[in-house]
Amino acid sequence: MTTALPSRALGSTGLEVGPICIGTSPLASMVQLYGYEVGEERAVTTIEAVFDSSIDFLDTSNGYGEDGTAERRIGAAVARRGGLPAGLLLATKVDPDPVSGDFSGDRVRRSFEESLERLGVDRIELLHLHDPERIPFEQAIAPGGPVEALVRLRDEGRVGHLGVAGGPVDVMQAYLDTGEFEVVLTHNRYTLLDRSAEALFARAHARGIGVLNAAPYGGGMLAKGPGVQDRYAYGVRDERIAAAARGMADACADAGVPLAAAALQFSVRAPFVDSTVVGVSTPARVAETIEAALLPVPDELWARLDSFVPPRDVWLDA
Repeated sequence: MTTALPSRALGSTGLEVGPICIGTSPLASMVQLYGYEVGEERAVTTIEAVFDSSIDFLDTSNGYGEDGTAERRIGAAVARRGGLPAGLLLATKVDPDPVSGDFSGDRVRRSFEESLERLGVDRIELLHLHDPERIPFEQAIAPGGPVEALVRLRDEGRVGHLGVAGGPVDVMQAYLDTGEFEVVLTHNRYTLLDRSAEALFARAHARGIGVLNAAPYGGGMLAKGPGVQDRYAYGVRDERIAAAARGMADACADAGVPLAAAALQFSVRAPFVDSTVVGVSTPARVAETIEAALLPVPDELWARLDSFVPPRDVWLDA
């Protein structure tokens, strides 16, 4: 099987990205979120496995782990290799102060500088405003706020492109409507089990905004299976979500397709998704993710999977 992943345009940014972006939050060893630890060497070798693969897109954040653990581990891998591999797009995100919660424009600049130091780079090609639902929209767009600071970083040439990355669809749409953001990322809201972000993504794509869909496995339910992972999007959900996942797992088994492969390709095949962000925590998972993206899936399986989609009132953004 070929392991080539064809590139596509990231909206109108002028950047080309593959259909898979590796997310690094699991590499920050956030036990409270994922339920397991990831040691330093395992994290660094996982990032090196990304560097050695056909995947050309890596996503992280200032706030992943205590004192920027994920960024520091990426920086260690970058240092081992003597710099970022040619052609790899590294995106990070600005976050509030972890102690005070400050998310002002001044904090955005400090967050950015912290990320540069940890990652060992002098410029960020794609920088996201991370989870802006943590502050009122009016505060974010006010003079001296985080949006103004991000625009200034871009105008200074220290950042190539700006994105907004978060959860609620209505919040993401409000930020896109400012006209300042070239990329949108949301998570757990366009999966086999939840279509909350479909209209947002379609509108963004039509406007030439890059679309990144994160967490296609719904926090693990669609990778490990509902019998192993009974939570969706890192929390306890309506039983109808689990029941739908069980039906989908049975349909995939009948078709001889792993549920995880179908869940990943549901996102990858969407015409309005430019790249799908998948978190990994071991070197082996990098190759496994590529294989899952390329595995043949019978056309008739998609219609059967659609028949199990739970009702809208149990989606994250009902």
